[in-house]
Amino acid sequence: MTPAPTARAAQEATAMADPATVSPGTGTVSSGTGSDTVSPDSGARSPADRDAGTAISPEPGTHSPTRPDTRTAAATPDPAPSVRPAHPAHPAHPDTRDADADVVFGRLRAHQSAKLALTGRFAGRGAVETGAQGARVQLSDGRSMLDFGSYAVTLLGHRHPGVTAAVRRQLDVMPTSTRSLANPVTAAAAECLAAYFGGVLPKVYFGLNGSDAVEVSVKLARLASGRDRVLAVNGGFHGKTLGALALTHSPLFRAGLRGCAVDVTHIDAADPGAVAREAARGDVAAVVFEPVQGENGARPIAPEVLRRWTRDARAHGVFAVADEIQCGLRRCGERSVALAEGLAVDAVLVGKPLGGGVVPLSAVVCTPQLYAPLAADPFLHSATFGGHPLSCAALPAALTAIEERAAHGAGLATAIEAGLRTLAARHSRLVRGVTGRGLLWGVDFAVPHAAGEVVVELASAGLVVSPCLSRPTTVRLLPSLATTHAQLAEALGILDGALTLAGSAVTV
Repeated sequence: MTPAPTARAAQEATAMADPATVSPGTGTVSSGTGSDTVSPDSGARSPADRDAGTAISPEPGTHSPTRPDTRTAAATPDPAPSVRPAHPAHPAHPDTRDADADVVFGRLRAHQSAKLALTGRFAGRGAVETGAQGARVQLSDGRSMLDFGSYAVTLLGHRHPGVTAAVRRQLDVMPTSTRSLANPVTAAAAECLAAYFGGVLPKVYFGLNGSDAVEVSVKLARLASGRDRVLAVNGGFHGKTLGALALTHSPLFRAGLRGCAVDVTHIDAADPGAVAREAARGDVAAVVFEPVQGENGARPIAPEVLRRWTRDARAHGVFAVADEIQCGLRRCGERSVALAEGLAVDAVLVGKPLGGGVVPLSAVVCTPQLYAPLAADPFLHSATFGGHPLSCAALPAALTAIEERAAHGAGLATAIEAGLRTLAARHSRLVRGVTGRGLLWGVDFAVPHAAGEVVVELASAGLVVSPCLSRPTTVRLLPSLATTHAQLAEALGILDGALTLAGSAVTV
């Protein structure tokens, strides 16, 4: 999604507006070679780009992750929207490399949301994503884009070979679990993740997304403490399911809802004494915070504030939960920002890149005290796909790959910070400042209109970013560990050009 449309954005969106229906006879998937090759003048990858992020090789004796793809595309017509057959034909198994963009947008309108279709058409300039490798995404019209978005999932880039190989091996052995028998892949993943954080948080619960982890941590804190109230932080984002939504600060995401299930008090990120004052009432179960608030414009909370909060929480029997679903796992330089800062936390929540950018996976990594309700009754909270073998097979490979690229990530972090600060000074009329840490950065604009214009220009020039939905003046940049220094320079050049064009169109 993009910030509030600018005048230009609205005009372009109107110009690219989808037709109301898909004409009969046009809803076919085009056949083709299925090649990932991109022509040189449309953003072809260099050998250095192709090699980025390939540090992990498959284990000896395993098949190659680059085995030939024998899939072929079938041309299957969509039924006319006005006709509802008794037994509608299912579309052929989609090969995204041969996707017909108009068919994709038609299906989105018909079965999901017209606004979703329009947003996707606008972001892709009429094309859809059809393939990806490393830091680049290929589009249906032959172009490619640098991926500095994907909401922090692709920390390793797209299709890291070590992760895809691990998932393929598990797929060939046992892709799902009986849920009655113990699964060795899930048990090994839990041990691996606990060890990754130094063993100080030995208990692990696996979910599928960030909201899962947030809700389980809050549920455990309330049960283990016998208290109900939870403290969250102004500007924080913790998910959109009802329980997690109560902790999310922006009212934008609660529009139309009369209430959420958790009793939450939001505290100010600049108030060191907030936890002590609230906890003194004796009803607080937990304080949940993001060390770096991603949705709030990549804004770190001062370590001295977090240190005081966690110390006061422990003194009052309040569980401290660090939500690092976006900022953890080396995204912001450290395996865990909270643990690296020496914070007395009872849990670290991780997700997004935990499945290597290949499969969905999240986790609560916590103390035995917080985990106690689940230790007493392991079925107190469960999910059909929690600890799924395919996802858990990806975890060790993902953590290994992250560590192998950590030094490269530190170099990228230094370069992107220097580059963004240079651009901010050069375009000071438009840019109010830059904030962030590691490979999570926000460019804050003087007015939302400016952010919208920049997003328009970036989409045209070939750079994917992640706007902040609850902070429309800010655009996030989330480069992956697969990004080369040449690609980072390319992205900064694209941003410089977008800022120049936007500066000539925006009155501040």
